[in-house]
Amino acid sequence: MQEVLNSIQIDQFIREGFVRIDQAFPAELAEEARSILWKDIDADPHDPSTWTKPVIRLGMYSQPPFIQSANTPILHTAFDQLVGKGKWHPCRSMGTFPVRFPSAEDPGDTGWHVDVSFGEDPDFMDWRANWHSKNRALLMLFLYSDVGEKDAPTRIKQGSHLDIARILKPKGEPGMSLRELVAELPNLPQRKEVLATGAAGTVYLCHPFLVHAAQPHHGLQPRFLAQPPLLLKEELMKGDKYSPVEEAIKLAD
Repeated sequence: MQEVLNSIQIDQFIREGFVRIDQAFPAELAEEARSILWKDIDADPHDPSTWTKPVIRLGMYSQPPFIQSANTPILHTAFDQLVGKGKWHPCRSMGTFPVRFPSAEDPGDTGWHVDVSFGEDPDFMDWRANWHSKNRALLMLFLYSDVGEKDAPTRIKQGSHLDIARILKPKGEPGMSLRELVAELPNLPQRKEVLATGAAGTVYLCHPFLVHAAQPHHGLQPRFLAQPPLLLKEELMKGDKYSPVEEAIKLAD
């Protein structure tokens, strides 16, 4: 397949930490996925009076619409371009779905953070990330509904992956816990905030170190978004030829 990302987009990924792909998967698949998700929600999709919570978290989903949406030729080609051929595992589950509803209530989960990728402690705040981005090749944001500026789009700190790479490198293989990373965030440089908006079928491919956050929903319709990792087959930063994910880490030296 012809390359999906041009040189400008790849450079944007390296320097800003993310790239947006429109129509990464068909809107029809997004609609099928929403139908499955609604069956697990104790609410009526046509009656806003039943939307009583600001956010509902649903479990792992691996039905065909989810797997098909995560494995389109467009996305596989983009994964090869950003991570390298043969270096990533195809996505077989979309992970947890935080479904957000219009609400004046604080959802209680809108803090800035970095996704950690390894650990065994039952307290997730003690899970860790390291300079090699152990296990994780990309953070991905899959939009299964149309997401405008008021529809609780994920907030992204543009270029923040470079700051995280700098503080992780001297920590070596053990890296830092999520608790330690969150404590460091106020000390990092100020970064422009970008909103991950788009039509259903849009996917944001993000560097694994990108700082991001949720936000309250001030729109009209529930927001459906998945944020699975793209998992690595082998550790990053080991060879002498670097992928864009690795180039970004090197850029932070």
